[in-house]
Amino acid sequence: MLPVKRFVDFIEQNGLLKPIGKVLAAVSGGMDSVLMAHLLKAGGYRFAIAHCNFMLRGADADADQQFTQQLAHKLDVPFYTTNFETSQYAAEQKISIQMAARNLRYQWFEQLRQQHGFDAIALAHHQNDTIETILLNLARGTGIAGLHGILPQNGYLVRPLLFLNRDEIQTIIAAEGLTYVEDASNVSTKYARNKLRHKVVPVLKELNPNLEATFENNLRNFRELEQLLNNQVDQLANDLLVTHDDSISLSIEKINHLSPKRLLLFKLLQRFDFIETTIDDLLTVLDKHPGRVFESPTHRLVVDRQDLIITPKTDTDVEELTLKAEDKEAEWNGYRLNILHDDSPLIIKDNPLAVSVDAVLLVYPLRIRSWQQGDTFYPLGMKTRQKLSDFFIQQKVPLHAKKNIPLLVNGNGDIMWIGGYRPSDKYKVSASTKKVAIFELFKL
Repeated sequence: MLPVKRFVDFIEQNGLLKPIGKVLAAVSGGMDSVLMAHLLKAGGYRFAIAHCNFMLRGADADADQQFTQQLAHKLDVPFYTTNFETSQYAAEQKISIQMAARNLRYQWFEQLRQQHGFDAIALAHHQNDTIETILLNLARGTGIAGLHGILPQNGYLVRPLLFLNRDEIQTIIAAEGLTYVEDASNVSTKYARNKLRHKVVPVLKELNPNLEATFENNLRNFRELEQLLNNQVDQLANDLLVTHDDSISLSIEKINHLSPKRLLLFKLLQRFDFIETTIDDLLTVLDKHPGRVFESPTHRLVVDRQDLIITPKTDTDVEELTLKAEDKEAEWNGYRLNILHDDSPLIIKDNPLAVSVDAVLLVYPLRIRSWQQGDTFYPLGMKTRQKLSDFFIQQKVPLHAKKNIPLLVNGNGDIMWIGGYRPSDKYKVSASTKKVAIFELFKL
């Protein structure tokens, strides 16, 4: 007898399907998905069947496609199918056949869901799939999230068979006399998951005949521990991550008081796409090497003197801008620069965003660029050269902000002005100046 009540109870307890909703059932033709389709029908759910032909197994794949179409007709439900050039897609994307098939089917399922108004996409994973997933994650390396296994629901994806294990499914299929197709690749040990299924899990079941039930209890504990950790990390993020206009800072002193430091720091920085190996490297320089930079796919982290400074990456790093003699204005990195010329020796005071220089000394084209390692200039009022890095330290400029400060550079390579901070003494307006060039910055 079909376990309809257990099926419906599991769906309701986990909030997987709406009583009057529509569900798209992904059916390969194997016994797991065939049983799911029969349970959806017996449970009174409105559903359709979707089947993918990955064109990898010739006539066998075509036979599976025909079988699922006949199943849909027998159950009197709508049927959707498509053929994929999986090998070609894998080659174009430079990914494995398995990853290509996964990407193609999930993209197509989502298209069907949106086009036909399905509330969920039902997948026929069961308890043994979860065991295999966890073992794979452990073998390849995982954090605590890799131990919670396959979740009953992930967005629009639902898995209503997770209350059953493989032995139970086989028993039900045999007792009900349900027909299904067997994919020959399922018995091959060429794939990692199949190696676990046929060689590792049987040994574990010898040690513990109730392996699936034990794993289910463990999974419940892992999920609750993960939730507990996430709640603590969310609270820490509220307390420790300080948001500024263009960055987020995290106190190094407070990091050193975290316990366990490595785990909590990783979870705090994981939201910025930093990986565990980066955290290991970061911890080795935390109190020793200000100026070290770490990058994730989306963010840049700078070890400042007292804080970690995190900034989002932009599509392009700031490039230098060339200024010709006839230019009147320009834009650079969120600034607009206005350029005026005057025949009087005008000296601008009390406005760090404007400067007047002796126009006779200008060598065109000029440039606006950001700081580079080794830059030096002559600060106004000084006759000796100073490194910009030392000047920035004196001005308490955060390390991550140095790249965003505009430098006005003469055609001969001299830095004439650190925009917003200090002009060069070499280009100051003097009593002998006949003509000035006035540069004024405006923040956009």
